[in-house]
Amino acid sequence: MALETDTYRIAADTFLDHRISVPLDRSGTIPGGITVFAREIVRDGGEKAPRLVFFQGGPGSAAPRPAAVGGWIEWALGHYRVVLIDQRGTGASHPIDAAVIGEQGDPQAQADFLACFRADSIIADAEDLRHELQGDEPWHVLGQSYGGFINTAYLSRAPEGLASVMITAGLPSVTRHAIETYRLTWPLTEKRCAEMYRTFPGLRDRVWDVAVHLDEHDERLVTGERLSAARMRMLGLLLGYSYGPQSLHFMFADPFVTVRGEKRLNSRFLIEASEHLSFAANPIYGVLHESIYAGTAAGPTDWAAHRARSEFPQFALPGTPDSPFSTEREVQDAGTDLLFSGEHVFPWQMREDPALAPLAEAAHLVAARPFDSLYDLDVLAENTVPASGWIYWDDMFVPAALSLETAEQIRGFQPIITNDYHHDGLRADGAKLLERMHVLNSRT
Repeated sequence: MALETDTYRIAADTFLDHRISVPLDRSGTIPGGITVFAREIVRDGGEKAPRLVFFQGGPGSAAPRPAAVGGWIEWALGHYRVVLIDQRGTGASHPIDAAVIGEQGDPQAQADFLACFRADSIIADAEDLRHELQGDEPWHVLGQSYGGFINTAYLSRAPEGLASVMITAGLPSVTRHAIETYRLTWPLTEKRCAEMYRTFPGLRDRVWDVAVHLDEHDERLVTGERLSAARMRMLGLLLGYSYGPQSLHFMFADPFVTVRGEKRLNSRFLIEASEHLSFAANPIYGVLHESIYAGTAAGPTDWAAHRARSEFPQFALPGTPDSPFSTEREVQDAGTDLLFSGEHVFPWQMREDPALAPLAEAAHLVAARPFDSLYDLDVLAENTVPASGWIYWDDMFVPAALSLETAEQIRGFQPIITNDYHHDGLRADGAKLLERMHVLNSRT
């Protein structure tokens, strides 16, 4: 478990790039090891400050690479040494893509490999790094979105390693099945769509024009595959962020050109859509996303978002058994709004996205896997670690009702409830959010 560190300076900060060797499979079933990377930033004068470890959202997203230090990191450096850890499978921590996963063997071997990249292993990696850097001394942690899920599990699995916990937009249910979470996210998504159409009245018709066009014409993303109207709806992931409605408004403005007398989608639209829809840069998100909800109740996740969608007829895709309509044009003629999806993954998406297609069988096996729970409810009920977190009433991804339920199950947890932010509050106003949690935790 040797630790290697490269040190350099940028402006008034010292950067320490840490690399540590850890087991691939913490259960010992699959042999071999991986390297986990973390970048520590120390502001001049803050050499004796405590460490704050940041866990990124996702799953499958690397830690920030701040070309210019700012935002919440700038505030944090006035109080902490900031550690930006690349969670295993991301960034410089044994990054995985379809090729790496495919090398593991048949779909079952691939699914077993993917199971090594859940939060329990991420926490074990963090604990190994903590022991190497500061022995038994606990450190402070901050988690955004999925990073908050990790920190909640950290509280129940290794509370002795924590001096305090801060969470933004990431307090998960610790008792409910994934489908219960998704039953709440679909109405939240519908509400956000309605807000968008009220703000941009002309957008509704432009969105329908694109959907009908895609249903009747072959348009290709830059990754080569045909763009379906069903997959176009997945652009609604943007609606979870503060800038989402205007982003879609601008994307769907003037999406067409005329080529040899025929209406076609222009290159700008197809390039932007490809950037948002392809999982080539983050296949973990596609194949492991629902597993972050797994184990909290009996049974596998089994494509819970897809199954929950069938309970909301207004989201039914034309041409499927859930819809009375055969085509997008028929739905448009019925006078309804086109409803985008949100933070949802679907089994058919595994076929449509070339980055996920080689992993489709493994993804189905992961969806059928009965994972163990990541949370010890008894430990959470007896928690003594100072912990606080921001809960956003309008969060489209992490329902506030479930976050509040979990806050009551963690002894001493201090929730901060607001409707001022969407899921990206940390990015939008990070210094304010951190300062409030820092003060609350310091009083405990």
